[in-house]
This record gives sequence, structure tokens and C-alpha cells, in this order.
Amino acid sequence: MSVEKNTRPLDEGIVKDFSSRMSYGSYLQLPLLLSAQQPVSQPEHHDELLFIIQHQTTELWLKLVLHELRSAAAWLRQDDLGSALKAIARVKHIQKTLTEQWSVLATLTPTEYSQFRGFLGNASGFQSSQYRAVEFILGNKNAKMLPVFESDPESRTMLEELLNAPSIYDEFLAYLDRHGYDVPRSVLDRDVTHAHEFAPELLPLFKHIYEHAADNWPAYEACEELVDLEDNFQLWRFRHLRTVQRTIGMKTGTGGSSGVSFLKKALDLTFFPELFAVRTEIGQ
Repeated sequence: MSVEKNTRPLDEGIVKDFSSRMSYGSYLQLPLLLSAQQPVSQPEHHDELLFIIQHQTTELWLKLVLHELRSAAAWLRQDDLGSALKAIARVKHIQKTLTEQWSVLATLTPTEYSQFRGFLGNASGFQSSQYRAVEFILGNKNAKMLPVFESDPESRTMLEELLNAPSIYDEFLAYLDRHGYDVPRSVLDRDVTHAHEFAPELLPLFKHIYEHAADNWPAYEACEELVDLEDNFQLWRFRHLRTVQRTIGMKTGTGGSSGVSFLKKALDLTFFPELFAVRTEIGQ
């Protein structure tokens, strides 16, 4: 079927009157969403809109990541491993999108950023409660972060709840225990308000799962999904680091951190250390 004059005719059934119907814009609350970009630079700098949208879209994706990870934790508690892994698989795709977004922000040159950076005051991604929530639910808990959110009671409450709740890894280990795997009591009974630290007593369990993958496929698959999750998170951290270094060099962060050197330390953090350490043990 040809298109005349390079203009596509509208199908007769297309709805045009939305005076009493829900439209695309009203469903997504687009007037509210698209009015949320409010540059603060004076005079308004062209590139500040990029900076705002980059961080707002990141927060939207983080909201979905939290939604999926909370659901995954709940499904693990219900012994529904399949649904939990489906949620984690979705998170992995979101992580790839978040990592690729850094390439857009990297188009912001140091000169361009310096022209509106001073207007940000102490606003910093360090203060993202959703990012901290993702770290907490994955196991990198740190109670020292809570005072940063003292002026935001809702965010502080959310983080405090996650600080006191088992992480995804805690839930997975409890799932394995319920399904007949020999998970050490020292791990099952640990204080979940602290970050999970490497527990060598877990290595025999994971070595058994990996060396007998065919007989332990659901557990084996879950282990590899968690490894993917951590790998993706570390890639995001690295791209964050490199984008910051590319944009501001070794300057201090707007939130008061040491900047690049502070971000480098995050690369040494781990969520599931035994799942990486076991690779050295396999075949020995």
C-alpha cells in the first residue's frame, strides 16, 4: 500500500476526543513529569537540562530496580525462586540501561559543567536515597549513611527499614537452607544490620553447587544471576567514576566527598564475595 504525498492517513477508528477519556499524557501524568525540570543557573545554562534529566531518569530506573528487588526478596521468602530470578533478570536489563546513560552525560565537557556547577550548592548524587536503598537491599549496608537523610524523614525511614531487613543474599542463603543445603548457622544468624562480609565457611557449599551444577540447577542458576547482578553494578560504579573524572577531574564533590578518590573505594565493595571466591576453588 502506497503513501501519497509522504503523509500517512489516520485510521478511522483512531480516538481523537479525550474530553471524557484517559489519554496517554494523563495516564503518565506528563504535565507534572515534564514540568519537573527546573534549572537553577542564572542565566540558565544550556547544558543544565541534560544534567537534570540524566539524574531524574536515573532515579526513575532506581525506583523500578527497588520495586523488583523487593519483590525478588519476597518471592525468595515464599520459596518462589523462578519469580525471584525473573525480577533479577529485569534488574539486569535496567542496569545496562543505567550504565549506558553515562555516555550521554559524558558529552558534558568540563568547561560546560563548570558554568553551572556552582549553582548546585551541596546537592549531590551521594544524597540519592534510592541508590543507597539499592546498596542496602543488595547487602552493602552502612548505618553511617542515615544521618545524611535526617532532613528527609521518609527516605530515612525507608533506609532504616532496609538496614534492619535481610538482604537479597540473606534471603537466598535462607532459601538454600530450607531446601536442604548445608548453610552454616553463623551465616544464617548473622546481624543483618551490617554489611555481609566474606564467610569462608560458605565456600564448600558453593563449590558443591558449581561442581555438580546439573544436580543443583536452580541453585546454580541463581548463583550466576547474582554474579551478573554484581558485575553489572560494578560496571555502573566504574562508569560513574570515569564520567566524574572526565568532567571535574580530582575536584571535591559538591556533597563534600573527596570526589574521584571516594568513588574508587566503592569498587572494593562487594555484595556476594563467596560467589566470586569459589571460582578459585573449583576443580581443586
